[in-house]
Amino acid sequence: MTNAMNPTEEGTILQVRAPAINFYVLRDREELYLIDAGFIGGLRLLQRALARRSWNRFPIRGVIVTHGHLDHILNVKTIARRYGAWIAAPRLDAEQYAGKSNYPGKARVAQWLETFGRPILGFQRFTPDRLLDDGDMLDVWQGLKAVHLPGHTGGHMGYYAPERRLLFSGDLFVSYRGAARLPPDIFNSEPQQIPASVHAALAYDLEGVLPNHCDPSPPAEHLRRFRALGSRLAARNSSD
Repeated sequence: MTNAMNPTEEGTILQVRAPAINFYVLRDREELYLIDAGFIGGLRLLQRALARRSWNRFPIRGVIVTHGHLDHILNVKTIARRYGAWIAAPRLDAEQYAGKSNYPGKARVAQWLETFGRPILGFQRFTPDRLLDDGDMLDVWQGLKAVHLPGHTGGHMGYYAPERRLLFSGDLFVSYRGAARLPPDIFNSEPQQIPASVHAALAYDLEGVLPNHCDPSPPAEHLRRFRALGSRLAARNSSD
């Protein structure tokens, strides 16, 4: 299943949807770039989505990772190897690409899930071709800026497209049923950093935002929900 984007983005973004998680394909002229690589069945879902859009004739040149959680990187090496694509990923989550997790507090639950899940699901370790830091630019899709938004993981990143005023926000928040919420505590390894990351993301000049866990609403609607979440967090912090 795919959803319609803003009219200005028709033909340039493909949302690959799966139960509970999505990932994105960006078309840049005659080349494709992924934002994350999906979870269980992600490769099959990608191939079907590309065929429906008639994008399967274009080469996949790169896979851009938002963070190191298994539901985002399970298929990275498989896709990169199959299509000859490069991998760019946040430097601070390198441990996860090597098949390791070391999350504190409540996030130890996520650590246990990943530890057991990797061998069962056939995760393949990978070394990114490029490790990204805050502010790095990727020369795709008229420019994507890496934005460090820690909290969900230490290295969690969003990707901002200034020419389109669009932010791919990874797992900074989830957006379902008319509201944006923070991810469950068991998946946030540095939760104390999330309010500042929300504030930093909302400081960008935005027309839309695209999270990885969301319903098929357009980017402008997810942004409306995200701004409401930011207001709630700011009010909570001011009352503390």
